[in-house]
Amino acid sequence: MKIKEFIVVEGKDDTTTIKRAVDADTIETNGSAVNQSTIEKVRRAQETRGVIIFTDPDFPGEKIRKTIAAAVPGCKHAFLPKEAAIAKNGKGLGVEHASPEAIREALRDAQMMREMIAEEISQDDLLTAGLIGGDGAKERRIRLGELLKIGYTNGKQLHKRLMMFQISRQEFAEALSVVRQEEHNE
Repeated sequence: MKIKEFIVVEGKDDTTTIKRAVDADTIETNGSAVNQSTIEKVRRAQETRGVIIFTDPDFPGEKIRKTIAAAVPGCKHAFLPKEAAIAKNGKGLGVEHASPEAIREALRDAQMMREMIAEEISQDDLLTAGLIGGDGAKERRIRLGELLKIGYTNGKQLHKRLMMFQISRQEFAEALSVVRQEEHNE
């Protein structure tokens, strides 16, 4: 599988793992303190071939994603579910621990964040759906993020991410229905 866009990753181990899964070029941020030189590389890459931001599913990875997305509009975003990014020994979390299949799936599902659109899904909808506060809300958000391919978010971030990815009320309802059905079957 050949990827046209540059893939922004956190470090060398991520690059090695990506190259085992797909034919692609990467840009390494070398940590969460993204410097101006890296931003300029990403900006140039976006202008020439496009960019997919593919960072670890943790706080530092999300910080890098937000920093780059704010500085370089129009990037695509690939997300790994946390369980696909856990080291075999259980002592690490990151892209470098993912299987080639999980990498390919995340890249296939890479999406473009868009400018904020008119609100289709309100905070009240999220509260009513049991996605904010209460027992099981975090687990529901994790599963919803997987189904919608928007990654994990905390309660505050969920609404913004739904709007940025232009998730329609119908897409939201369908994914929520799956989450509820899975809960019912447990």
